[in-house]
Amino acid sequence: MDNGNMNTKNEDRNQWCFACGPQNPFGLKLSFSEENDTYISHFTGLPQHQGYDGIMHGGIVSTLLDEIMARYLYAKGLKAVTARLEIRYLKPTPLGVPLLIKGRISGQKGKIFETAGSIEMPDGTITAQGTAKVFIVDPT
Repeated sequence: MDNGNMNTKNEDRNQWCFACGPQNPFGLKLSFSEENDTYISHFTGLPQHQGYDGIMHGGIVSTLLDEIMARYLYAKGLKAVTARLEIRYLKPTPLGVPLLIKGRISGQKGKIFETAGSIEMPDGTITAQGTAKVFIVDPT
């Protein structure tokens, strides 16, 4: 583990990740920071992320939450995969609005970390919340 620094070796191998890979021309190209034990990203949905008119597709909402929760562990140098993901859609997530995506670690039992995440509009309205159980995979 590298104590919170990005794992450069793993980053190099994942340039095509749909959510965060800079080389994926169809990806979301998310970038991240950490503040006060919270992992943060920003995203503004475009027309190609639409479900219904003006509303972000629920699968993209789910992807944003999955990425912020599981990748937080990955950023800490752990090889992590989502084992269980639960999403609560509280309000439609609009397109064209800058969103704050937040994730945090809420617990750990052995190799399973419990995480929580949210998507927030500029006025503080939370459009979706998620929880995940993220499994730490032994390095190969």
